[in-house]
Amino acid sequence: MLTYLLRRVLYAVPIALAVGLVCFMLVQIAPGDPINAIVPGDAPREVVEQVRRDYGLDKPLYVQFGLWLLKVLQGDLGRSLATGRPVTADLYSAVGNTLTLAFCAAMIGFVLGSILGTVAAVFRGTILDKVAVGFSAAGVSVPHYWLGMVLVIVFSVTLGWLPAMGAGPGGSGAWAWNWAHMQFLVLPAVTLSVIPLGVITRTVRGVVMEMLNQDFVTTLRGKGLRRGGIARHVLKNAAPGVLAVMGLQLGYLMGGSILVETVFSWPGTGFLLNSAIFQRDLPVLQGTILVLALFFVALNLVVDLLQTALDPRIRRA
Repeated sequence: MLTYLLRRVLYAVPIALAVGLVCFMLVQIAPGDPINAIVPGDAPREVVEQVRRDYGLDKPLYVQFGLWLLKVLQGDLGRSLATGRPVTADLYSAVGNTLTLAFCAAMIGFVLGSILGTVAAVFRGTILDKVAVGFSAAGVSVPHYWLGMVLVIVFSVTLGWLPAMGAGPGGSGAWAWNWAHMQFLVLPAVTLSVIPLGVITRTVRGVVMEMLNQDFVTTLRGKGLRRGGIARHVLKNAAPGVLAVMGLQLGYLMGGSILVETVFSWPGTGFLLNSAIFQRDLPVLQGTILVLALFFVALNLVVDLLQTALDPRIRRA
């Protein structure tokens, strides 16, 4: 197991370097000049060139990448061109808020999706199966931003039950696990959970149906094992495949929450990324994209290890 762990970690290193290169280049080739976020449009040319030299933007791209990568390895993601604040300071609170939102959305989607998928597989062909399949199809089809706006109109504007925007009372970005803050989490978490709910429902239904048709289930039934025991064996064999999909969905929740966070003004990485795009803030863009991408790489590594622990055949292969 230790050898497998070290091998997977070594495989992740070049992937992380490639991710850093892609993040740097994607931001560089985007249209617009980042200097416009610092100096006014009517600034003298000498001032513009001086600012460009101060931020190292006058150097060749490969030199800029080398200097940026060296700073990243030291934990320095630079300073925001728009605010002058360290990018790590802005990312620290934003990543925490996005993790909170993604974790709650994942719990809603994964738990309900697993239940609906299992029920649909066990009672396939019945009305329960059709309802679960229809619900999952609607979940993966409904646009995030549209659902978020509908929920705001119904539960915030019309009924007045839940707040529409922000992460805390008075526009506070600091999170606390109390009802005063958690009520701000309900609508964005439900909105963000709809797509993983639909994906997990369809995945669990397909995997469990396949397992129920396996010979070992027939053998277990022939031996007189009760439904609870059969379900335990079926779910154990279905877990590695479902776990891989859950890992991917959690990564998508972290990286794909930009629209939901913008609709609800949730102060996470998606909201920060959206602001940086409009301000052409290169350090914030590069730092945010890099952190989200590295999180996805690390999450895939963790899922691989969990799959190996659940299914030793993967390690032996």
